[in-house]
Amino acid sequence: MSELCCGIIGALCVGNSSSIRYTAPISLPPSAFFGSSPAAAVASQSLIKGKALVFDNCHWAASSSSTITSRRRRRRRHGMIIVASSSDVSSSIFDDWKPLKPTSTPSLSDILWPSAGAFAAMALLGKMDQLLAPKGLSMTIAPLGAVSAVLFATPSAPSARKYNMFMAQIGCAAIGVLAFTIFGPGWLARSAGLSACIAYMIYTGTIHPPAASLPLLFIDGVKLHHLNLWYAFFPGAAGCILLSLIQEVVVYLKSNFKF
Repeated sequence: MSELCCGIIGALCVGNSSSIRYTAPISLPPSAFFGSSPAAAVASQSLIKGKALVFDNCHWAASSSSTITSRRRRRRRHGMIIVASSSDVSSSIFDDWKPLKPTSTPSLSDILWPSAGAFAAMALLGKMDQLLAPKGLSMTIAPLGAVSAVLFATPSAPSARKYNMFMAQIGCAAIGVLAFTIFGPGWLARSAGLSACIAYMIYTGTIHPPAASLPLLFIDGVKLHHLNLWYAFFPGAAGCILLSLIQEVVVYLKSNFKF
C-alpha cells in the first residue's frame, strides 16, 4: 500500500473496518494506485463496465454503476461512502447557447458574394413587383428572404437542395390553403397548417425550414386569398426559380474569384 499515489491515500489507509467503502474513477489505471502489487494484477485483469471502482477494506473490485447508486442510496449503520466522480463528464445543456469555435476565418469573398447575391435577388424581385402591381400581385414575400440565406450562405446544406426546396415550397403552400379552407382564419388554422407542414417535410424527407412559414403567410395575408391553390406555385415556388439561378452565379463566383 505504500505505492499508492492518489490524493485519497491517507483516507484509504485509515481503519480496518469492512464498513468503510471508497470509490475512485475508472479513468485512472489500477497501476496508478497499486503499482506492481498483486491487487493491481487482479484489478487489471477484470473487465470494468461500470463508472467507478469500489475500494472495500483495502481491496479493489469492479462495480457497476447501478450497484454504486444503490449503495449510495442505502443508509449504513456504520461507516460512510465517499464517491469520486468520473473524469468523463457529459456535455452541459448550455453548450447549445454558446457560439461555435470557427475552424477558420471566412475570407472576404466568402462574405461578399453571398451578400451580393441576396442584394441582387431582392432587387430583381422588387422590379418584378413593379411589373405585377397592376394585377395586384407581388413576388417579394418574407419566406424568400430565408430561402436566400439558405441558398447563398449554406449552398451545400440538405435544406438547400433543389428537390427539398421545391417539394417543401409547393407542399407547404398547398397545406396552408387547405388549412385556411377548413378552419378559416385564426389560431386553429395556423396551428394545424404549421404542424401538418412539419409532418409533411419529415415524412417526405424534404426538410426546408423557410417553407414552414408559407401557411402562416397565406392564412394571415388577405391579399393572397384570391390565389387559392395557385398559391402553391406563386409566389413561393416561382420566386425560388429566380433564387436558384442566382445561387448558381454566387457559387461560381465564390469558387473562381477568391480574395
